[in-house]
Amino acid sequence: MSGLARLAPEPARRRDWGVMQAQHEELSLDTQGNGEVIDLTAQAQKAIDNAGMTDGICTVFVAHSTCGMTTIEFEPGCNADLNAVAERIAPEAGRWEHNERNADTNGHSHARAALIGPSVTVPVAGGELVLGVWQKIVCVDFDDRPRTRKVVVQLLGE
Repeated sequence: MSGLARLAPEPARRRDWGVMQAQHEELSLDTQGNGEVIDLTAQAQKAIDNAGMTDGICTVFVAHSTCGMTTIEFEPGCNADLNAVAERIAPEAGRWEHNERNADTNGHSHARAALIGPSVTVPVAGGELVLGVWQKIVCVDFDDRPRTRKVVVQLLGE
C-alpha cells in the first residue's frame, strides 16, 4: 500500500467510562435573515460549562427550515463567500415551486438551508469544544425577513 502507513492494532484495554448523560439548552435568536451569519460558538461552550461536561459531543441544532448550521471561519470575507455560493446554487430570483404553491417568497431559503443542514456536531474533550483555530459554529439565516429562531444545544457525554 503506497502512501499509507499500517498501524499495528492497539491491545484491548478496559476503561471506566463513567456515566453517559444527555442534557440540552435552548437559545432564542432574533435574526435579520438574508444570509445573516451568527457565531454560536460561545453559547455552545457555555452550555458545556453549565453542564460540567468534560468529554463527549455537542450538537447544535436550529429548529427552522430556512436556517442552516455549520462551521466556518467567522469573518466577513468567508461569510460573504458562503452567501455568494448559496446564491449561485439557489438563486433568490429563480422560479421556486414553494413560492408558487404557497404565495410565498422564500423558496430559495428552504433550498439553501436544506443543503447546509440544520445541525452540526463537534467533539468535546477536556471540557472544551474541539475546533480548529479559526473554526466557529455558525447559524446562517437564509430567510428573506427577520425572525425569532430556536436553537437547541444538545450534549451527550460525561
